[in-house]
Amino acid sequence: MSAPKVCVGQVTRWLSGGTPSRSVSAYWTGEIPWISASTLKQIEISESDQHLTPEGVAVGSKMAPIGSTLFLVRGSALYNEIRAGLVVKPVCFNQDVKALVPDSSVEPKFLTYSLLGRAEYLLKLVSTAGNSAGVLDTKLVQAFEIWLPPRAEQRAIAGALGDVDALLGALDQLIAKKRDLKQAAMQQLLTGQTRLPGFHSEWEVKRLGERANFRTGPFGSALHKSDYTDDGIPIINPMHIVDSRLVPSRTMTVTVSAAEALSDFRLESGDIIIGRRGDMGRCAVVQEDQSGWLCGTGSMIIRCADDAIPSFLQRVLSSPKAVAAIEDASVGTTMINLNQSVLNGLIIEFPSPDEQTAIAEVLTDMDAELAALEQRRAKTRALKQGMMQELLTGKTRLV
Repeated sequence: MSAPKVCVGQVTRWLSGGTPSRSVSAYWTGEIPWISASTLKQIEISESDQHLTPEGVAVGSKMAPIGSTLFLVRGSALYNEIRAGLVVKPVCFNQDVKALVPDSSVEPKFLTYSLLGRAEYLLKLVSTAGNSAGVLDTKLVQAFEIWLPPRAEQRAIAGALGDVDALLGALDQLIAKKRDLKQAAMQQLLTGQTRLPGFHSEWEVKRLGERANFRTGPFGSALHKSDYTDDGIPIINPMHIVDSRLVPSRTMTVTVSAAEALSDFRLESGDIIIGRRGDMGRCAVVQEDQSGWLCGTGSMIIRCADDAIPSFLQRVLSSPKAVAAIEDASVGTTMINLNQSVLNGLIIEFPSPDEQTAIAEVLTDMDAELAALEQRRAKTRALKQGMMQELLTGKTRLV
C-alpha cells in the first residue's frame, strides 16, 4: 500500500527569525549560536560563527525548537542549492531562515531529508528579489508535496540516510587530515628540514636561471580567426592549469598548420608551464601525451636542465615560500606580472636529482591517496543522492 502525499504546510508550523541591532555589541557577545545562510550548511545544526545573548534573541531573533528544520528562504545561495538542517541544540536564526516545526505525524529528520531530497523541484520555485537575492515564497513551499509513510518507516529512512551522512562526515575529516599532512610534508621535504632515508648530501642554492631556461608565450596576435578550430592543438593559459594538471578547452585550439608555424611555443614533455599574471604558483608539468600543445599568452614555459627534476621543481614553484618570493620580485600595479627576469633570479635550494625524484614521488603518492579518498567521497555522495530519490518518494520501500 502506497503512503499518502501531504503538503509541507499541513504538517508543519512555521517560525520567523530576525537580526538584532548590530550597533548594540551586548547583543552579540553571548553563547547562543545565530544561524544565517552562511552557517546553514550541515544536516544537523548546532553551531555558528556568530552568537547572541538572551537579550539579543529577545529583541531581534527567535529560538528554534530542537527537532525543527531550519530552511533558507532568501539568499544568493538559493540559485544553486536548497539549504536545510535539523536543529539538534539550542540555536536562534535570522530573517532569511524559517524554522519548520513538524507535527506528531512527521519524524523531524525525515522532514529535513524530504526537503533536501526534493531540491531539484524546490529550486524551480526560486524567484528573484529586488537586490538579486534568491527567494522561496513560503506559500509555495507550504503547498509543496512530500511523501509521508508511517512514522516507523520515516525513522528507518532517516536512519539509513543518516548512516551515509556519517560516512561522508568521516571521509571529510580524513581528507582534511590527509591534506594537512601533505602540507606539512611539503614544507619539510621541499626545504630539507626533513630528509628521506639514504640522502645526506648538501643541497645547492642556485638561481633558477642556472638550472632552467624560459620562454613567454606572446603569440596571440600571430593567430587569425581562421586558425582556430573545434578539435585541434590545445592552447594552454593559466585557466587551463587546474590542481597542477593541464585541462585544455575545446574552444581554445588551433589547426595543426597554425601550431607548426609557432613551433617555438610548443610544449615538450617535462616542461613546466606557469601562469604569469595574477595567480602566482599556478603551474603544471607537461606530460608525454601533452607534448606539442601550445603555450598561451598568459603563460610561460620553464624548460629544466638535466639536474633539475620537473616534478620536484613544480612543487617548489607552487609552494607558499616561492609564491611569496615571486610576488615580491614581480611587477605590476593592479595585477602582478611574472617575467623571465624574475624567474631567472629566483633562488632555489636543489638536492641531488635522485633526492628530487624521491621527494616528488612521496608527494605524488600522497596526492594519489587524496584523490582516491575524494573519489570515494564523490561516489558516496552519488549513492546518497540515489537513495534519497528512491526512499523519499516511495519508489523503494524499506522492509
